[in-house]
Amino acid sequence: MFGELDEVIRKQIEVSEGGHKANKVMPLEEAVRKFVRPGMSIHVGHSYACPSAACREIIRQFWGKNPNFTLSTLGFISDLALFFFGNLVKRTIATFYGDSYPMPGPNPIYQKAYREGTVSMENWSILSFSLRLLAGALGLDFIPVNSLLGTTMEEENAKDYFKIEAPDGKVMGLARAIEPDLAFLHGWASDPAGNVIISPPYAEGATSARAAKEGTIVTVERIVSADFIKRYSHLVKIPSYLVKAVCLAPFGTHPGGLSNYGLEGELIGYEVDRDFIIHFREQCKDEKKLQNWADKWVLGCKNNEEYLFKLGHERISFLRGNSSKEAWESEIANTIPEMNLTEEFNPTEMMVVVGARVIAEKIRKQELRTILAGVGASNLAAWVAYYNLMEEEYDTDLMAEIGFFGYSPQPADPYIFNLKNVPQCRMLTDVNDILGSIVGAKTSKCIGALGAGQVDRCGNVNSTAIPQAKFFLVGSGGAADVQAGAREIVILTEHSPARLVGEVPYITCPGEKIKTVVTTKGILEKRDGEFVLTGYFPLDPGKDEETTVGEIVKECGWELKVAPKLERVELPSLNELLKVRTFDPHRFFLGEE
Repeated sequence: MFGELDEVIRKQIEVSEGGHKANKVMPLEEAVRKFVRPGMSIHVGHSYACPSAACREIIRQFWGKNPNFTLSTLGFISDLALFFFGNLVKRTIATFYGDSYPMPGPNPIYQKAYREGTVSMENWSILSFSLRLLAGALGLDFIPVNSLLGTTMEEENAKDYFKIEAPDGKVMGLARAIEPDLAFLHGWASDPAGNVIISPPYAEGATSARAAKEGTIVTVERIVSADFIKRYSHLVKIPSYLVKAVCLAPFGTHPGGLSNYGLEGELIGYEVDRDFIIHFREQCKDEKKLQNWADKWVLGCKNNEEYLFKLGHERISFLRGNSSKEAWESEIANTIPEMNLTEEFNPTEMMVVVGARVIAEKIRKQELRTILAGVGASNLAAWVAYYNLMEEEYDTDLMAEIGFFGYSPQPADPYIFNLKNVPQCRMLTDVNDILGSIVGAKTSKCIGALGAGQVDRCGNVNSTAIPQAKFFLVGSGGAADVQAGAREIVILTEHSPARLVGEVPYITCPGEKIKTVVTTKGILEKRDGEFVLTGYFPLDPGKDEETTVGEIVKECGWELKVAPKLERVELPSLNELLKVRTFDPHRFFLGEE
């Protein structure tokens, strides 16, 4: 009797110490060949890493074959442009189409596709996109999301976004679930069966793995044991039954980076390859050069191993070393000899300094607690405001929509999703948490700081497109989500007729909560539903107030009114300027001195 009991216990122990017996490990090229078919709906996950190695393999195998994919992804960035350039997609669903790192901007490849209509490009806000994936994961046909109400996206996406009347009589929006045929994600590690570790921040998370009808192909940095998976079960976000293939792909998110936060003793992270991305951006300006780039880095590589061989050991080692959280110290030290340490400044620097003052003052007056910053100059202003407030012992928390909460930005890299800021967070989470339940909650104490391609006299923002000119900007991002939830929004933008327009041709973000616009020449505040000039920058000591204000009014795209009580805005102090410059020593956003 005891012998049988011993055997039962022994087998239980054996099972508990073991893992799944399935082995789904296969080369990436085999997985793509086996599971990807023309005409499929494919999701490229950002959680936070982009499965770049997998994307290159799909492009490699289907180049020149016109597979007519429907491709959904949080953002078409960097070399994902090759899906357009190689005629691999007929329809896309995203929140951003353009260059994102180190500074955002339009990309000629996406602009051409928009202009010529060769690809059906759908635009969604970050939260609405993420919630559509969540709906698919939950088995729901639709999910409530109000961010698109009042935007042009509401009209453009009428087949997948609906306005309904709730039982209490309020109007609400419903977005249709995204349920791709197949999802691709990149994780840190997986056991052979497909239990996958993903380290934070999570961006859209791993919801696409649950929403995908035919399953998920996962690329990872390392294949690990069942015991390893159990030790880090709090970081396992994809269970094995959802996974069709596990593909070893070291550096699989390059040219993006990968934080090893939470796994420092086990795995080595790597930084974003800035030079590689900037070089790619340059190639996109000339289709012949871009084809040569594709021939070298994608079509000319048999697989990911050959790609890494071309990158070279020295470059890979540098990127690994540059991922340490102290790496900013050497970078800022190297830029100090070239940094402007004087009180001389350009209009962008003044805009950022004044923007920081405005943000901090609004936080104090309204007793706000959180700041959601957009990309670019608005981000720099938010960072400076944060440090100024914390120095005053006024507690506030910075957020970034991919899942950063309560972070203290480090010098040297102004990119909003700088991975060196991951260890500086008080909480690491995802898009739905940041934009949905923190910014968007009824208890929200958030101020938004955003940039704008265009802003009109009523505060409506356009960062997506100028349809009449068939000109594409970069897409919606999270602006509409911030406006739906934040208490108030401050806009920072260049002062010019092209930026300040009477009426935006595309509403990316309604202007209801946008109360202040800080430009490179002054401060505009909303009075009776329209922006008026309330403060001017005395940038030229040789001009009097009347001349300066006259030029500001003339360079606005509508008949700008001037407030009776006009403020002469104080020039930046050296201390304020140095704070700004330490965040952007390479002057990606600050521009020429």
